[in-house]
Amino acid sequence: MRNWFAKTVAWLSNNKAVWITLILLLLVDRVTKRLTLVFLPGRDIALLPYLHLNFVQNTGAAFGMMQGGNIVLIVITLLILGYILINWKELCSYGSWVKWGLVLILGGALGNFYDRITLGFVVDFIDLRVWPVFNAADSFITIGGVMLAVAFIFSAKTTSHEEKK
Repeated sequence: MRNWFAKTVAWLSNNKAVWITLILLLLVDRVTKRLTLVFLPGRDIALLPYLHLNFVQNTGAAFGMMQGGNIVLIVITLLILGYILINWKELCSYGSWVKWGLVLILGGALGNFYDRITLGFVVDFIDLRVWPVFNAADSFITIGGVMLAVAFIFSAKTTSHEEKK
């Protein structure tokens, strides 16, 4: 137990930017969702013709898939979080884009996970009218996923190019 604690303290000390960013992502997610729960129920606020704030209780995954599948989504989230945390060091060895992409994915996944556990649904509120309603955590996950994809595509091209030499 003491060894695990010492390793955790050392990791936190050496990775301040990671956990501070993670805390900030969670804070942005929680504040925006709390404001949504307080001010948006029953309202549709048009900020621009294509950007509305509209509270939606999402019991499914992205794009309305798996509606009512909260328990399954909680398990899937725990598996993904566990995989990232267990393999953190190896995954981060692929470079900073992978590392920061994972931080964004962790922040978003934890934000939506918190909603699923405490509310039984995810609070969505950003409505583009041509896209399913989403939230800040969804944006973090999407940006993180794009960062991972770009990192791995360029990594694969570099590896492939080096093998040809």
